[in-house]
Amino acid sequence: MFDSFFNAIFGKLIQWDPLGGLIVICLVLTFIVTLIYKFTTNQTLMKELKVKTKEYQLEMKKFKNDPQKLMEIQKQAMDVNMKYMMQSFKPMLFTLIPVIILFGWLTSVYETTPIRFIGITSWLWIYIIFSMIFSIILKKVMRLA
Repeated sequence: MFDSFFNAIFGKLIQWDPLGGLIVICLVLTFIVTLIYKFTTNQTLMKELKVKTKEYQLEMKKFKNDPQKLMEIQKQAMDVNMKYMMQSFKPMLFTLIPVIILFGWLTSVYETTPIRFIGITSWLWIYIIFSMIFSIILKKVMRLA
């Protein structure tokens, strides 16, 4: 259904260089997902929750010999982590379906296209590796929590 759309955008690139095409697709998709993450989450709240989480981790280290106090701090930390996770799930609502559609197209393209990167022959693992790298870089550049 979307094959002709994606072929028009990325098809020539993949035919020219399958690995390069996958890396470009990965960069573009990671960039779009990161932008959506930035604009669908409350970054101020996310940063505050991250700071609180670190504070709770330090407190837990202090009270590791006091199980009662440790449990109390862990409960508070779990509440903060839950709020952080709920904020993080918002972008998934916008990105899940388009990513599934694109992955369906990538699967159909790369099941017949040989690809190799440092001994890895699975397009999915190559995508995951580059996605993690690009995500870390983009989040640092965009100053995201």
